[in-house]
Amino acid sequence: MAHPPQPDPFPESRLEVDAGAAFVLESKGEWWHAGFHLTTAIVGPTILTLPYAFRGLGWGLGFFCLTVMGVVTFYSYYLMSKVLDYCEKAGRRHIRFRELAADVLGSGWMFYFVIFIQTAINTGVSIGAILLAGECIQIMYSNLSPNGSLKLYEFIAMVTAVMVVLSQLPSFHSLRHLNMASLLLSLGYTFLVVGACIHAGLSKSAPKKDYTLESSESARVFNAFTSISIIAAIFGNGILPEIQATLAPPATGKMVKGLLMCYSVILVTFYSAAVSGYWVFGNKSNSNILKSLMPDEGPSLAPTWVLGLGVVFVLLQLFAIGLVYSQVAYEIMEKQSADVKQGMFSKRNLIPRLILRTLYVTFCGFMAAMLPFFGDINGVVGAIGFIPLDFVLPMLLYNMTYKPQKSSLTYWINISIIIVFTGAGIMGAFSSIRKLVLDAYKFKLFSSDVVD
Repeated sequence: MAHPPQPDPFPESRLEVDAGAAFVLESKGEWWHAGFHLTTAIVGPTILTLPYAFRGLGWGLGFFCLTVMGVVTFYSYYLMSKVLDYCEKAGRRHIRFRELAADVLGSGWMFYFVIFIQTAINTGVSIGAILLAGECIQIMYSNLSPNGSLKLYEFIAMVTAVMVVLSQLPSFHSLRHLNMASLLLSLGYTFLVVGACIHAGLSKSAPKKDYTLESSESARVFNAFTSISIIAAIFGNGILPEIQATLAPPATGKMVKGLLMCYSVILVTFYSAAVSGYWVFGNKSNSNILKSLMPDEGPSLAPTWVLGLGVVFVLLQLFAIGLVYSQVAYEIMEKQSADVKQGMFSKRNLIPRLILRTLYVTFCGFMAAMLPFFGDINGVVGAIGFIPLDFVLPMLLYNMTYKPQKSSLTYWINISIIIVFTGAGIMGAFSSIRKLVLDAYKFKLFSSDVVD
């Protein structure tokens, strides 16, 4: 008697075939491509904010929080990768975070919760990337033309125009070469900035080193939680399932290799940037350490060519970061607007893509110009976005999927992380929003100065 044909382990009928999945999240990549995407999502110019985060924590707590965040996020992403692998082996390959959460937790509201959080992250990071890119151009311009008349919002408009063009790259996988360059750029500007900080710290014009924290106990507590939120935002990505979706199936085991690549870069860049910047500037550290090295008054504290090259590297990487964090928004828009039965570059799909992506990038650019709050935006996004998605949900998803015994060490480690970081997220959100409110009087709409 003939045996019935064995089912395909990755049947298309089990996947939601739509334009968002077929076009934006097409699955063609190798593990190193995932490593490039992950590194771009995590190792960005926000690492230049680490000395600023340390100024709210001090040396000891700063090192502790940076290390704990690193260990917990690697563990978290590893667990999420295992959950995705488990679902894939069961014939339910999930390519979207929201669908994974709804499937494992069996709750429809979780689908919309993750969409809301991811949208907040994507938009917040896109605004921050455009803002910082505009600030980079402003830094170069002010050094070349100290009495120039151009304002920050004009540079932001320039960045937005370039981002509109780059946003038309159709899929996440199509960013792989840009993200490889992004990885190299992150190493490049980190080494340049670290060298500049060492030069500044050893020079005769080195700033006076002061590592004292705020005198008020309540201010120290609020600043500490704001700094924790900033570090969480720096380590977070919130799009690991979408990155794993770019891998050609079967994806089992490939993401772990990508994670190891990414965290090797993290180890080199995060600690060196945090230590060198805080060592030189202490509690006067700016939310962008490049601005500390190029103060508004007085000469630059490092060779101009070193700082200029660092700024160029940062600027170039920011375009890649803006593109990576826009992919979920593009996938949502394309799922609703495109026709999967027609080609990716057909007139039917090309025109809506051009219009919708242009409107999205323009909105992010407008918000960046109107509200120049780079450091504060990082803290808020970290608290309300990255902490739930990267520090809480992966542990919950793992416990629900693998069901470790309640007496096991894994179960209690996961529960402890959930409890601790839920509390940190709540306090971080409160303190970050508080700082945002306190800083509100310092700026005007479309100001040419970024508030620290």
